[in-house]
Amino acid sequence: MELIYAAMLLHKAGKEISEHNVKKVLEAAGIKKEDAQVKALVAALDGVDIEKAIKDAASVPVAAAHSSAPAGEHKASSKKEKRSQKRTRKRKRQRPLLGLAHYSVKLKKSADKWKQASVKSS
Repeated sequence: MELIYAAMLLHKAGKEISEHNVKKVLEAAGIKKEDAQVKALVAALDGVDIEKAIKDAASVPVAAAHSSAPAGEHKASSKKEKRSQKRTRKRKRQRPLLGLAHYSVKLKKSADKWKQASVKSS
């Protein structure tokens, strides 16, 4: 996830998402990642409209909690409702990240391929 955060930070700052820039952000944060992972991230995000991905993720509808309990039982379920509302708020805050989450899977697969290729060439 750190790699995706680095890419989002670079995008927000208006900087190019390149291997060099991603490495600089990670180093500044004290995070060490393998070169293969950084290369895979840059390759996975090549040609991706990050702004559109974030907007698409933010527009995903969330199902509203529906209570079918009679009015007399409403207080008994208030703790459950509060928990449900809290989870919904948490999901809404995380939604922009979910738009890029599928790229992390793609990134993992690409990083594995880079590792295998580097092991074979050694």
